[in-house]
Amino acid sequence: MTKAGYIAIIGKPNVGKSTLMNAIIGEKLSIVTSKPQTTRRNVLGIYTKDQVQMVFIDTPGVLKPRYELHKSMMHYVEESLSGADIIVVIADVTRPETATKVLTPPFIEAIKNTNKPCIAILNKMDALTDKKQALPLISALNELGVFKDFLPISAKETDNVPELLRVLESYLPENPMYHDPELLSTMPQRFFVSELIRETVFELLSEELPYSTEVAIAEFREKGQGKWYIAADIIVEKDSQKAIMIGEKGSMIKQIGSESRKKIEHHLEMPVFLELFVKVREDWRDKSTYLRSFGY
Repeated sequence: MTKAGYIAIIGKPNVGKSTLMNAIIGEKLSIVTSKPQTTRRNVLGIYTKDQVQMVFIDTPGVLKPRYELHKSMMHYVEESLSGADIIVVIADVTRPETATKVLTPPFIEAIKNTNKPCIAILNKMDALTDKKQALPLISALNELGVFKDFLPISAKETDNVPELLRVLESYLPENPMYHDPELLSTMPQRFFVSELIRETVFELLSEELPYSTEVAIAEFREKGQGKWYIAADIIVEKDSQKAIMIGEKGSMIKQIGSESRKKIEHHLEMPVFLELFVKVREDWRDKSTYLRSFGY
């Protein structure tokens, strides 16, 4: 008997959704930074062990849309809810409001209407000086009447993650496996490469600029021997942002390229020649034509 299903990971920005999925899969599939709203698309991670396969969907953080881009991101969250067999809602125990702001009456009603098991995850337990500090949050979540289980974990330290997998397995339906057991994800390599570049932009640049940035792979040439060639466009919204992205005498774009190349080579396990270009697409976050061209 095999058990398999899709598991949607839902929560506010920066509560640890991507960290959790990476910890479960054992590989870095979703980019992780200290800044919120890093994840923009659903990212699939496949965990297979023995006769069990869990397909995790790391979703964008739930937020109030300010741009058309945000509306597209929230559409990914809605899609994951409708397509999942199990729903996991993550709360940051150091910021209890991350749960209450997601679990609005419409969201609770939507969960109830799906008639699917919903698990509450209390993340970042390692940051509490006294574990009992999480009890009021557990009590508040329990009163909502939508959760089958409550599990305190630390995704960063992988504390209690094995127990989480055991709990999730108990709710998985009997199904044949959806994917080759050897696969960790069905996302194309071009996607991971663009995400690693975008992660580097988030790490090296501050304030609003990373949020105004998109990365599009213009060329991806695999070679039997020698370095693979990758050309990527870094999209910004204003000429002033382009100047910052390039930096004085090209210093910033060189640093972004150097750091990104190391990550990409580690991910692909191949040497690469990475070429970056900075392009301006004015107000791209609010223009459906640009968003469609970037795959949103």
